[in-house]
Amino acid sequence: MALARVHTRDRAHSEPRPRLACLAHGAGRRPYTKELMMRILLLLAILLAAPLPYAAETWPEIGWDALLPKDWDPAADFKNLDLSNLQDSDPKAMEALDKLKVAWDTAPAEPAMNGKRGRIAGFVLPLERQGEKVTAFLIVPYFGACLHTPPPPANQIIHAKSARPLAGVRMMQPLWTYGTFSVQRGETEWGVAGYRLVVDKVVPYEEPRRK
Repeated sequence: MALARVHTRDRAHSEPRPRLACLAHGAGRRPYTKELMMRILLLLAILLAAPLPYAAETWPEIGWDALLPKDWDPAADFKNLDLSNLQDSDPKAMEALDKLKVAWDTAPAEPAMNGKRGRIAGFVLPLERQGEKVTAFLIVPYFGACLHTPPPPANQIIHAKSARPLAGVRMMQPLWTYGTFSVQRGETEWGVAGYRLVVDKVVPYEEPRRK
């Protein structure tokens, strides 16, 4: 495709100039060369190939139901037990509670969560600190979980670890935690966690605005 030509005022006595040469012509301007054009094209190719800034911030939201295997029934072993007729001091009630704790501590994890990247909202229980900052904490689905007996099932407790100490993380604070999940069981002072989460960042949780 021929470049458009720009003529000087006296068309009869002047040679036409290519548009690029005309744009580059003038005091203090560097003329376009093949080498310069190649550099510009290379820079454009790099910019177009680079991921957009917001693409790295796309974190799918993960609900607590996603942590439950579809074929797992938390009440399967207790369907024939009528707890309403038992007193707290009743040996049968205590036996049922012990059985429930064992069943929930061994609750299976969802294999599809292994290696999954996303964000989850929950309440935190700090585990490890560096000074005033937190490096490890549990994430649970409801306020007061793990502070009472029994704790939630293992597949509803996440053991989160951050390589960077986090400031302002308090007991039972609601947070969005961003990171990568793995199916890894571990015992903690507050309960058995069925998942590990390598933390990328945390953000304070805010209630969604009503429309």
